[in-house]
Amino acid sequence: MIRLEDVHKSFGRQTVLDGVDLEIERGKTTVIIGRSGGGKSVLLKHIIGLMKPDSGRIFIDDVDIAQLNDRDLNEIRKKFGMLFQEAALFDSMTVGENVAFPLREHTPYREDEIRRIVSERLQAVGLTGVEEKMPAELSGGMRKRVGLARAVALNPEIVLFDEPTTGLDPVMTEAINRLIIDTQKRFQLTCVVISHDIQSIFEIGHRIAMLYEGKIIAHGSPDEIRTSANPVIAQFLSGSIEGPIKIV
Repeated sequence: MIRLEDVHKSFGRQTVLDGVDLEIERGKTTVIIGRSGGGKSVLLKHIIGLMKPDSGRIFIDDVDIAQLNDRDLNEIRKKFGMLFQEAALFDSMTVGENVAFPLREHTPYREDEIRRIVSERLQAVGLTGVEEKMPAELSGGMRKRVGLARAVALNPEIVLFDEPTTGLDPVMTEAINRLIIDTQKRFQLTCVVISHDIQSIFEIGHRIAMLYEGKIIAHGSPDEIRTSANPVIAQFLSGSIEGPIKIV
């Protein structure tokens, strides 16, 4: 469903993506791992078209989005939902208004239909009766769930997750992992997840790809990544300071 071919991106003299090749399967969850500051979020922004590559091609359903004008790109973006690292809820809006926001922006639905969809999406992430609460009244885990409800409000085909378990305790991390798994199955989503949480990546990922020094150095099943002989992957998964990954 998503294919990146020889994607390059630099900011001044800093090369962030240095010939990325990656295929993301339809209806599966692909987790992208790699060092902090290594370009994972930049890669995610290229997939959704928020950044354009210096060179290379990015296909969504065989359409190269790097060549699209803003109008056509906005149409492609309707295939996407996104859960940001801190959920990125609008603090001045209630929970219900946050989830309803994309529906009001992009659909002709009447208010009663919007309220019904909002209620259904919140129930799908395990929340009921919270529509009138403000984001400041919610725990971190609840904000993530509201963010996910908003991400799937428009029935997207693809959902992007930027560090969905950052800042959560182990119990809530497991709850969010189960929620990602259940939501992916329920809506038959193609999911792309950025994560540093080693336990989580093996739990939620159908495929795992490692970005290192601007390239995808490995892409395979959880078992293939877990048993990889690549010393970079072995060091990253173990968290060892000894190995080819240098601490700077």
